[in-house]
Amino acid sequence: MSSEYYEWLARNEKPEEPRELTPAEKRKNWWFYHKWFVLLGVLLAVIAADIVWNSLSQAQPDYRFAYVGRNPLPEDTVSALQAALEELGEDADGNGKTTVEILQYVSGTDFSEETASRVTLVADIVECESYFFLLEDPESFQQLNHALRYLDGTLPPEDAGAEGTFLLWSQCPVLAGLELGDYTSQVLGKTATGRSQDVLANLAFARRGFWSEKTAANLSACDALWEILTKGAEKP
Repeated sequence: MSSEYYEWLARNEKPEEPRELTPAEKRKNWWFYHKWFVLLGVLLAVIAADIVWNSLSQAQPDYRFAYVGRNPLPEDTVSALQAALEELGEDADGNGKTTVEILQYVSGTDFSEETASRVTLVADIVECESYFFLLEDPESFQQLNHALRYLDGTLPPEDAGAEGTFLLWSQCPVLAGLELGDYTSQVLGKTATGRSQDVLANLAFARRGFWSEKTAANLSACDALWEILTKGAEKP
């Protein structure tokens, strides 16, 4: 009875018509519910613009070398090697300066580090960024990536291993004769020193193959530098 009584009391009452919001109120209401999406979109746009700006504004190197191994090369070794290679290369893009970039793809012992390194290495190979490779384990690299060509310049079949695709650094008189000096680095909180040539001596030196029309930038200059760096080496 009580519910029927209250219904009888409200029999003549009409629900209040929703009030039309003013344009300012509509904007305020929309902002209240969407502001975080807008701010996130702006942030992503700024990040994307920064990436594009950096990629366009930074000069690309004439030559790219990729080192692939478990531990990073000492900074002193990398700096000395870049300087020595720049002396042997040419100003391939005509900007008045010869530049070499050495990228390091280090697996290490941490899973996340190894995953990140693997992802960036794959991107490097897909985008044909690096022409030269310094490899700690050339067989594993070739099995995973199928990116190296034979020393005579031909392309190996898809199931081929690394045999015939690389030379040891120590087998190349030009590379082994570079004046790279000593290095000093911190390893597990301790100072390590040594000769940069000793760090590089057992690495495999190889160049990538191209199975499509996409190739490395300044391909002819890279081919020429490869011939210089491997001059005098006994090639099978």
